[in-house]
Amino acid sequence: MSDLLCAFMKKVDFSSKVTGYFDAVTEVIGRLDKDQFNTALNILLDAYNRGAAVYTFGNGGSAATASHIVCDFNKGVSLKLDKKFRFTSLCDNTASLMAIANDCGYEHVFEYQLEGKLVSGDVLIAISGSGNSENVLRAVRYAKDRGCTIIAMTGYNGGKLRPLADCSIHVPINDMQKVEDVHMMALHLMAQTLAMYFGHPMC
Repeated sequence: MSDLLCAFMKKVDFSSKVTGYFDAVTEVIGRLDKDQFNTALNILLDAYNRGAAVYTFGNGGSAATASHIVCDFNKGVSLKLDKKFRFTSLCDNTASLMAIANDCGYEHVFEYQLEGKLVSGDVLIAISGSGNSENVLRAVRYAKDRGCTIIAMTGYNGGKLRPLADCSIHVPINDMQKVEDVHMMALHLMAQTLAMYFGHPMC
């Protein structure tokens, strides 16, 4: 066996990196403002009771999170309910996103989709790890001007988005992947908690 192949086959011990990653996520979870989760849950429950729409959006990994939680609320939480949650992700129509970005500018991809649809009392879940994504900020400002409620999910120092929020799920760590981990966990927590409130487990 060649020396190169032997080197390739040597086992690398990543255990310290694995432990460090989980330790960092655990530590930042311990520093979350738990009262904001209670606020977010009440905002979403109130939106459900009023029949208000909930719009989710973000870029990159945050876009995936926005789409994921729509599935969990519209199917997982709503499955056994006669009245359903009304979640919509602004990230899911590729053709619309590309057309708006091409013709109007990427900074308008979320704001444009809200035009003519938002009703005062609707809720936005705006997800931005940095808190400084221009397309997210434009949509949030547009919605606030029309009497909508903003749940902001941020990391790092919260950026420009955090001060605009009615409810702030802020993950105080300068690491995008760990911020995104906790955002997804936070939304799963909210979905599962509301499912149990309605008397059935998530499936």
